Amino acid sequence: MKMKSLVMAASVAALAAGGAWAEEGKVKVGMITTLSGGGAGLGIDVRDGFLLATKMAGNENLEVVVEDDQRKPEIAVQLADKMIQSEKVDVMTGIIWSNLAMAVVPAATAQGKFYLSPNAGPSALAGKGCNPLYFNVAWQNDNLHEAAGAYANDAGYANTFMLAPNYPAGKDALTGYKRTYEGEAAGEVYTDLGQTDYAAEIAQIRASGADSVFFFLPGGMGISFLKQYANSGVELPVVGPAFSFDQGILQAVGEAAVGIKNTSQWNKDLDNAANKTFVEAFQEEYDRLPSLYASQGYDTANLLLSAMEKADVSDAEAFGAALKEADFDSVRGKFSFGNNNHPIQDYYVREVVKEGDVYTNKLIGPSLTDHADAYAADCKM
Repeated sequence: MKMKSLVMAASVAALAAGGAWAEEGKVKVGMITTLSGGGAGLGIDVRDGFLLATKMAGNENLEVVVEDDQRKPEIAVQLADKMIQSEKVDVMTGIIWSNLAMAVVPAATAQGKFYLSPNAGPSALAGKGCNPLYFNVAWQNDNLHEAAGAYANDAGYANTFMLAPNYPAGKDALTGYKRTYEGEAAGEVYTDLGQTDYAAEIAQIRASGADSVFFFLPGGMGISFLKQYANSGVELPVVGPAFSFDQGILQAVGEAAVGIKNTSQWNKDLDNAANKTFVEAFQEEYDRLPSLYASQGYDTANLLLSAMEKADVSDAEAFGAALKEADFDSVRGKFSFGNNNHPIQDYYVREVVKEGDVYTNKLIGPSLTDHADAYAADCKM
């Protein structure tokens, strides 16, 4: 398969390069992401999007080492130590989960390594904990939930039941939704991370008097909840972020997701040249539609490549300035960094539809435009 050949080529090239990383213009990337167990599809998509961009660019100065964190913080820390101390990487990327990011990113930047996040955007790294070596190329965790809250207002929802997993991104999710949502909370529940049985929560929703449900349950958690919710007979409208309605997840959820509105900074039908090129190239390379995560991996690689054209990674100040310019064609169209190195971008409402035999999303319209995160004011960079 082309996917396997891409990964092997990247890894072998990185290993073969050995000690050549002092050469001017060379950049060695350490990608730690989730490639097995729960949530593996998210990491696979980030990896595949990133490697596709590197292949399309053909820049022989960029090398990538890929490792599987198994969604375990202790494994991620061990891999980060190995990449920094033994592999001598210049840049790190790849982490999906916020608890893993909090275990790895501060230590990596403290050792002078750039970290480009293709997904996790915990609030702790966006405000007082911001760092000139840390760039988030996806969003700050609250953002898609803020967009969902804005949509809920437009839809007339006034008494939402809210649930999310009990970990940093889950707490950011409910904080973000409540920041823009103007109605009441019929209930607010934090579930276990990795939970698969939601009978108790659905019973609470049924008894709550809610007029709507907001949930953030990424990966397999969202698949389990949506299937159980669809079979429960509770017919309240559901809104959530793209993480529970993304391309890989939708095929597993099936008909239960059709018609549900969700929020994202990207969709495959966004009308710009970079996005059209990406969607076509991804389908050609991997024989599947790209996901939100794949788009973020692709943009992360292209951001890095754009900085490599302007500065040497050994000059941290110049390389950081080149990253800050975000001088690349994003699949999202408009993209820039705020003062805290987090995106300023548009967020959209999407609707789950079925196109032939494939469940996917279609763009409905904007929810928030030129939106920055709420923590930037606390960043003193």
